[in-house]
Amino acid sequence: MPGSLVGVNTLTPNRLIGHSIKNGVIQELSEYDAVQPEVRCSDKSRLDFLLSGHERRDCYVEVKNCTLVENKIGYFPDAITTRGLKHLNELDLLVKQGPRAALFILIQRMDAELFSPADHIHPEYGQKLRSVVQNGVELLCYDVSITIKGISIRKRIPYLF
Repeated sequence: MPGSLVGVNTLTPNRLIGHSIKNGVIQELSEYDAVQPEVRCSDKSRLDFLLSGHERRDCYVEVKNCTLVENKIGYFPDAITTRGLKHLNELDLLVKQGPRAALFILIQRMDAELFSPADHIHPEYGQKLRSVVQNGVELLCYDVSITIKGISIRKRIPYLF
């Protein structure tokens, strides 16, 4: 895109986030002893990670890949996503039961200054995201540094509801 390279490999977000958590790059998710990928959280669903550690409350993390940026705002989702809604519902249930729950939006570009739910694409997702954040699900939005040679976590991006 004119303002940034864009990471389009859909396997990259989970690999990058898992590696970054294990190496303490993401401050909000640091100090956990174990990072377990693809964790079943109900009969119908799995989430991307379960973080656990001594004297730390377990933390479930779902990662979403954001590549849509317009006017310096990263938007998710870029299409209607029933699976994404299911994940929000799972995170909402979990946080009510006691563990931490976080939605991690990885903006695979370098030209976003804010993140916002894509209400113009999937208004129900935006409404649900606002609701689960109000209920205690943490929303972490980060962008990347991306070159032809590699990709890494760059900085936290604020969100706008």
